[in-house]
Amino acid sequence: MRLDKYLKVSRLIKRRTVANEACDAGKVIVNGKPARASYDVKVGDVLEIVLGARSVKVRVTEVKDVVRKEDADSMYEAV
Repeated sequence: MRLDKYLKVSRLIKRRTVANEACDAGKVIVNGKPARASYDVKVGDVLEIVLGARSVKVRVTEVKDVVRKEDADSMYEAV
């Protein structure tokens, strides 16, 4: 799954266009390297998202195309 779509489906970022812009600006780091929106997310990847003063670091636990809002936080765990 593409990184921008994963960020939207897991609800780490609200909209896919915002996720895409964050990737283009270098604010999304995967496994220690800035990643493009087209990066293929895999289980075990460590994502770091820096938006403003807030920084979120998570590890991918599962990749699904469709997830209910209540279950979205099961796709990652905080690091």
